[in-house]
Amino acid sequence: MILHVDHISLKGFFSSRILHRKLHFRLIAPPSFRKGEKDFPVLLMNDGQDYTALGLEKILTRSYTQKNMRPFLYVGLETDQNRMHDYGTASTADYKGRGEKAGLYARFVTEEFIPFLKKEFRASSRKEDWVYCGMSLGGLSAFDIVFNHPHLFGKAGVFSGSFWWRKKAYTKKDPEDRSRIVLDMVKEGTYAPHLNFWFQCGTLDEKADRNHNGIIDSIDDTLDLIRELESKGYSYPGQITYVEIEGGKHDLPTWAKVFPDFLKWAFGRREAQ
Repeated sequence: MILHVDHISLKGFFSSRILHRKLHFRLIAPPSFRKGEKDFPVLLMNDGQDYTALGLEKILTRSYTQKNMRPFLYVGLETDQNRMHDYGTASTADYKGRGEKAGLYARFVTEEFIPFLKKEFRASSRKEDWVYCGMSLGGLSAFDIVFNHPHLFGKAGVFSGSFWWRKKAYTKKDPEDRSRIVLDMVKEGTYAPHLNFWFQCGTLDEKADRNHNGIIDSIDDTLDLIRELESKGYSYPGQITYVEIEGGKHDLPTWAKVFPDFLKWAFGRREAQ
């Protein structure tokens, strides 16, 4: 009998001293992980509890069979009632106090969880091999952590990111809308030449258009962030990829549909990209 393995799956939890609680995670590895001959690139994802709803088992298994893809580990960090406290920007909570533990969450990821994965699961020690992604508020969190820890990551992927996150309520008297936290975070941050960013928005992500310019806010916020990254020195196109899905919504089906394209961007072999 010949044994065929589609993927290797593991579920567990990590007891964080920084957050003072257990965080559950799911790890998926390609069949070649059994050979134990090398370290693997890693896709770290916020909102890992959406693994089944996103249909990631099928997506990842198919990816592992494609010769133009590098084998990689998927690690989904699950969240719960702490989501609105953990996700956000580490530098500051938003004007309503949301994301007040984002700094601690970033420390958990970078100081505890990543070293754990490197030690226990042969996760790569090369920063260029690490990709962090997330959807909505989880995408804001992933971007924030990657941008501020370039020594640990090579890429960030954001699906319908909550880049509206702001220091104060929106006002028409602020035409440049600099209260959005990520804009000044990028402006005041340091350029890291190896970083790459992937952003996705859907034309039906929402209906709100606070500045009445005919562009929904989620797209406006993402394009403004891209311009800020360009000002910092990142190339677009090039280091920055932007995917706009006509009719795409702020929901799991939209993100699942585009996820294979994201994986190709993240782990496709150079000659295939």
